[in-house]
Amino acid sequence: MALGKLGIPFDGVLVSLSVFSWDTFFTFKGFFIMVIGGFLVGFGTRWVDGCTSGHAISGLSNLQLPSLIAVVRFFIGGLVMTFLIFPLIF
Repeated sequence: MALGKLGIPFDGVLVSLSVFSWDTFFTFKGFFIMVIGGFLVGFGTRWVDGCTSGHAISGLSNLQLPSLIAVVRFFIGGLVMTFLIFPLIF
């Protein structure tokens, strides 16, 4: 799905400034998205006892089953966010 279809223009940089900028952060919607996103990252890190890169790099290289389960859930969460939640927000 292209971000242009969601009303997010391509402005020539890797991260769109129409979504991630100080001007956007100081709006209600931007502040709400950053706070909820930060909370979800912290909650997920605490829930699975580590961060995404720690599970993916260290855990999978040691063939740990909990890390495999966590990484699969991270991937599914990313897909849900990208295709279901993100279009609703924007």
